[in-house]
Amino acid sequence: MKISLEWLREYVELNETAEVIAGTLSDLGFPIEGIENTDSDTVLDVEITSNRGDCLSHIGIARELAAAYGRVLKMPVVEIAESETAASDLVGVQIDEPSLCGRYTARVITGVQVGPSPAWMARRLEAVGMRSVNNVVDATNYAMLEHGQPPHAFDYDKIGGRRIVVRRAAAGERIVSIDGTDCQLQASMLVIADAEKPVAVGGVMGGLETEVTERTTTILLEEASFDPVSIRRTSRDLSLPSEASFRFERQVDVEAIDWASRRCAQLIVQAAGGRIAQGIVDVYPGRSEAPQAEMRLSRMRHLLGIEIPKATFLKIFEALGLSPQKKGEDVILCSSPSWRHDLLREADLIEEAARCYGYEKIPVEPKIRIEVAPVDRREKTAGRVRSYLNGCGFFETVNVTFVDPKIAGLFSTTSVEDHLSVGDVSRKSANLLRQHLIGSLVRVMQSNAHAGNVPCRVYELADTFLPPSAGQVLPEQGTKLALAGELDFQAFRGVLEGLIERLTFGTGPQLCPVSLKWAQAGAEILVSGKRVGLAGVLRNEIAGQMDLDKGMVCAAELDFQMLIDLSADALPTARSLPRFPAITRDLSLVLDEPVSWVEIEKAIVVSAPDELEQVQFGGLYRGKPIPAGKKSVTVSLRFRDEDGTLRHEQVDAFEQAILANVKKKVGAELRTV
Repeated sequence: MKISLEWLREYVELNETAEVIAGTLSDLGFPIEGIENTDSDTVLDVEITSNRGDCLSHIGIARELAAAYGRVLKMPVVEIAESETAASDLVGVQIDEPSLCGRYTARVITGVQVGPSPAWMARRLEAVGMRSVNNVVDATNYAMLEHGQPPHAFDYDKIGGRRIVVRRAAAGERIVSIDGTDCQLQASMLVIADAEKPVAVGGVMGGLETEVTERTTTILLEEASFDPVSIRRTSRDLSLPSEASFRFERQVDVEAIDWASRRCAQLIVQAAGGRIAQGIVDVYPGRSEAPQAEMRLSRMRHLLGIEIPKATFLKIFEALGLSPQKKGEDVILCSSPSWRHDLLREADLIEEAARCYGYEKIPVEPKIRIEVAPVDRREKTAGRVRSYLNGCGFFETVNVTFVDPKIAGLFSTTSVEDHLSVGDVSRKSANLLRQHLIGSLVRVMQSNAHAGNVPCRVYELADTFLPPSAGQVLPEQGTKLALAGELDFQAFRGVLEGLIERLTFGTGPQLCPVSLKWAQAGAEILVSGKRVGLAGVLRNEIAGQMDLDKGMVCAAELDFQMLIDLSADALPTARSLPRFPAITRDLSLVLDEPVSWVEIEKAIVVSAPDELEQVQFGGLYRGKPIPAGKKSVTVSLRFRDEDGTLRHEQVDAFEQAILANVKKKVGAELRTV
């Protein structure tokens, strides 16, 4: 934004040099990209951040400098002479899309003479990089650069039906803009139309057919407020940037539109003559009260680390238009002025106070003291998880929080309609907040399979969002750990058991069969009787859909908070190395197909002596000579006596007792062939 110092001095008294003013603006958060000196003026190239649309004008910059220097902001005196004809008798305004156009005003000026602009107006416009067109167009540009509200002047005699309709474009409508661009309009775009056709792309650019020319004698002056997102999208889709759209994208002062219209009309009459019709046609469907925010003085001292005198920051707030009011000893209540859309919270007010008081007044010590905080339990547990899984050949992934309906339908326990989703219709696919992580990991494995990176093992530590509980509004957010890989389930189970044992210092998990929507064989993971997660083998039909049908795909999802709690409650223990050797016996048991490993293990442990040190799954076999409906499970038993060396005769007795109980409990027979 180029700012003329000659022009700027009309609104605030400035005796400082250009360099001093540039330094002040930089300190206020408006860096200077360059200073250009001309014969009669100095122009500053000021960088304006996207949240400060109010400073895309000379008055906006003058307001900041007035607050910084403690001076008075001098607003232009607006006095207009109006004719007896009412504007409402000459034009009507209708807003069909109040969500995209918050306010629209129309004023009529008759008897204008279009021609060259006054020298002073053309000189100032050219100084800030805007060419002179004619006195009417220049007056609208001058008004925009003065106070930041973009007006537009139509040739009134070319407005069909003497009526303005603010609506969405109809299918197939086109308009040629003032710069000659043939615009194919879309239904999402806002247009300014007369009774018959579009005459402007709302907030972006006027149409060529209704532009002001040398034959124009009557002006329809538009001042309005438009939805910033709609303007930005339209401008980009049409590749039609403009000074007006640049400002509307950053919001304008909707409450100052009437004043801006009178000021622009005054400049048009001053430059091109004519008479202003009485009154204004003002359609304002969405008027709202100014937002308020409270600021605690104690909070300001805590955040800034300095004490700003109360009288000083109250004066700053008054100069910025915040209307501060004392509310008790520690609280200041402020009302955001209509031109500031970025002051909504306590932190915003504290930032304003520090910015205008001066960041350079915050003391800097020669030594920086950094207090090192210990790693909390959550980060420590996450580090141990990552270290272990990386050692097992798993790679961490970071996925977006959203999934598409297909993945949600395959892996979620609730319907797709129960997912929280984004409202932006531009997201056509992945717009559901995920309730589980496994679906995202399967997508990652699919991508790796397409790239030839197989076998693949991945994990993710992230939040999930389950439907709200009864009486709750927001979804239940919780952190989960999920892992998936192309490996045998026995090996996958070993990874899970090793992970949990690492976190609990030896307390192993128990896997109990359970039916899962996405798994052909599923299990719930229990630790000390508490369910910490689920694991399973991906169904063949799902694996086929995801191009993962060339091997077994195993997946699991664990509650990370429960893992943290288990890690916090566990204490490392030490035991001496065994003094005496162990004896291992492998038993091949023939059982009915439905009997699970949990049942087998439980039957063994119940009847086992104290000398039984470990029970391990050894293998599974189906086929000849095992009868149909049966399976052979190999169990490895390890016995050890802490007080002496076991004899094989003792272990034979242990084995017989175990076999008898296993036969009684689960109908197992010892396989002999």
